[in-house]
Amino acid sequence: MKTALSIAGSDSCGGAGIQADIKTITLNGVYAMSAVTALTAQNTTGVRAVYEVSPEFLGHQIDAVFEDIRPDAVKIGMVSSAALILTIAEKLTFYKAQNIVVDPVMVATSGARLIAEDAIQVLKEKLLPLAAVITPNIPEAEVLADMKITDRTAMSDAAAIIHQKYGAAVLVKGGHSISDATDILYRDGTLTVFEGKRIDNPNTHGTGCTLSSAIAANLAKGYPIEDSVRKAKEYISGALSDMLNLGAGSGPMNHAFDYHGQFKN
Repeated sequence: MKTALSIAGSDSCGGAGIQADIKTITLNGVYAMSAVTALTAQNTTGVRAVYEVSPEFLGHQIDAVFEDIRPDAVKIGMVSSAALILTIAEKLTFYKAQNIVVDPVMVATSGARLIAEDAIQVLKEKLLPLAAVITPNIPEAEVLADMKITDRTAMSDAAAIIHQKYGAAVLVKGGHSISDATDILYRDGTLTVFEGKRIDNPNTHGTGCTLSSAIAANLAKGYPIEDSVRKAKEYISGALSDMLNLGAGSGPMNHAFDYHGQFKN
């Protein structure tokens, strides 16, 4: 069985972060492992508190995984401090990790920055150059490309700029009132447009985590990047289309929509 490691924060309501990553990786047929960057107290209506782990403890978690069950892919989600980002970069470089997918969670849908400016700089300098795939949404792509994105052409331009800076394949995710659910992948001079239709489901908590984790799972299984993205988009569309409705706010999707095992009922 292929394996994948998620390095991200814990979401106590289970819709995003480590919990979403483990569900996604598992349902995509890959063995899931984790290194937790922070504990959060949150539900579908918001985050109440965050407790960040120490860089030393995060390092121990990554060591424990790589020294025993080496991951075939690594997904990195939200990491809020420069010290933690530096630890991740150092460990992944030491272990020569492969198939690294970075979801550069920096900007909330409201436009508010989620990590400190010095952490963004370390992310750019140390972590993004290690990535095989970077998956920014529109606000995050604006930060990484240092440009305003207002249409699909600008999405393509930003993807190319980010690729030139960091060498990774770049998937600029649509949404945010731009290009609906269509995503644009730039890799080695080639632009691939993944057309998507917005699913009328207000419960979208964890979509970014889920997409990047599904890409990592597919890379772990040996699929090329383009196929990994395509299959990941198909998976997340199925999870959203199942129309799970939990919680009072923006609820989670059904990661197990395609599960038909003997223990389901």
